Amino acid sequence: MNPTASSSPSSGTPAGAGVQPSDTGLADPVDHTDLVDLPVGFPTGAGLPPVVLELGGLFETAGHELSLVGGPVRDLFLGRVSPDLDFTTDADPDTTLRIARTWADAHWDIGRKFGTIGFSKGGWQLEVTTYRAEKYDRDSRKPQVAFGDSLDEDLLRRDFTVNAMAIRLPSLELVDLFGGVKDLAAGRLRTPGTPEDSFSDDPLRMMRAARFASQLGIGVDRSVVEAMTAMAERITIISAERVRDELVKLVNGSHPRTGLNLLVDTGLAEHVLPELPALKLETDEHHRHKDVYEHSLTVLEQAMGHEYPAELEKQWAAEHPEAPSGGPAGTGEAGEDSEGEADAERFVPPSGTYVPAPDFVLRFAALMHDVGKPATRRFEPNGAVTFRHHDVVGAKLVKQRMRALKFDNDTIKAVARLVELHMRFYGYGDADWTDSAVRRYVNDAGPVLPRLHALTRSDVTTRNRRKAERLAFAYDDLERRMVEIAEKEELQAVRPDLDGSQVMQILGIKPGPVVGRAYKHLLEYRLDEGPHDVQTATAELLRWWAEQPESAA
Repeated sequence: MNPTASSSPSSGTPAGAGVQPSDTGLADPVDHTDLVDLPVGFPTGAGLPPVVLELGGLFETAGHELSLVGGPVRDLFLGRVSPDLDFTTDADPDTTLRIARTWADAHWDIGRKFGTIGFSKGGWQLEVTTYRAEKYDRDSRKPQVAFGDSLDEDLLRRDFTVNAMAIRLPSLELVDLFGGVKDLAAGRLRTPGTPEDSFSDDPLRMMRAARFASQLGIGVDRSVVEAMTAMAERITIISAERVRDELVKLVNGSHPRTGLNLLVDTGLAEHVLPELPALKLETDEHHRHKDVYEHSLTVLEQAMGHEYPAELEKQWAAEHPEAPSGGPAGTGEAGEDSEGEADAERFVPPSGTYVPAPDFVLRFAALMHDVGKPATRRFEPNGAVTFRHHDVVGAKLVKQRMRALKFDNDTIKAVARLVELHMRFYGYGDADWTDSAVRRYVNDAGPVLPRLHALTRSDVTTRNRRKAERLAFAYDDLERRMVEIAEKEELQAVRPDLDGSQVMQILGIKPGPVVGRAYKHLLEYRLDEGPHDVQTATAELLRWWAEQPESAA
């Protein structure tokens, strides 16, 4: 999974790949254009797209029940309309397909064995699922699906009361058997039946509880917390991919601290992200250091403050259709336009922000940036506590955990790179960095540089205001120098002064490892001393070549 493959490398996830998932798992705010008004009992101004009632009419004509269900209904009470519309019906999959196939623009049946048929109509995605009940074997990762015969039974098997609401179609009758509306208003997450039965049916619902706590800022009922604690180990039968997807949505939520605390407090984190509870290092009166766990959550929250609303960039692009595609100015994603002019006019993020929200790569790196500390903590004779090389150790641990969770390689590389580099800046204010050091900082960060800016600034949680201001001023100065050097040297695309073809021609050699070594040497030369003309670069290449054993061959 590339939770960032969609923004910029911010989540660029790859250190240079996609980015920013706008995958929060929640719907966008309501656009009331062309919506059908709902009757009394629903929030004022709430409406549904016409396709919902059209589909309901088709099923009614065919003699079958159809209800909008789950997240789309919940979102109506949150002032949102979901782009993905979920329905439940008494019709079996074959009948569902027969009823709506000719009406829809397109259809798919990849979920047929689970009772689900998908349709697209007028830009909307609709999934219709036969009433069902599903359970997990004690030792199985896959659900056993059995079709049900009533809406009431279908709602009872859903994860939480806020998702166990339905709207019968086309009558628009709200069905709320378990008090979902009241729970939403009270900010409370409960299960329709007993949480033990719900989590036994599908242990992933325990992760979903934490995810909804993050997305909705909602409290979790004590009975749910107690069941999660007692059944935490049950999460181990769930595939890594499903756990990963819930974790991404949790981290991308508006209140990730709430969801993460729930994972840790119930013991779920011990099974899905053990590095997180490990940050709760013990301290004593003689060897005090900051609470690494709380510090990490604070860094995560501060990193969110360096994100900007993704809509701003979309709006800018709509207003500047002539602008080249690519990331925001200064992200290193710009490229060249048709005239060969690099970094043409591009979207400039608001001051103090670097990536569109939510940016999973930035947020996860902020959360995990200090996971190397438990393994590197040392109590020194003078009473100090040190965590030498925790950045390097942490990067390795992050790679291991993300591989276990089946993240894509680009996302893993991006997060690990940020963790590895998060300490690089410290000392800038005390040491007199040369232009070469600044170039290396930019070059080593590559596509994740905007995120590194955000992470480094977020990693200041000291209560010492003077210290915080000094660090902020120092980073301001570093960014200023980057801009100055970039303007002189096109820093975002630093390359050797000679390319591979020139190297082979000058040295009279064929493609092979030696060309790569020569290229790397010229890149180091370029980073150390800045750009050179071809004559100077050639002289340096020949000097280096004279020292290589292959030159005598």
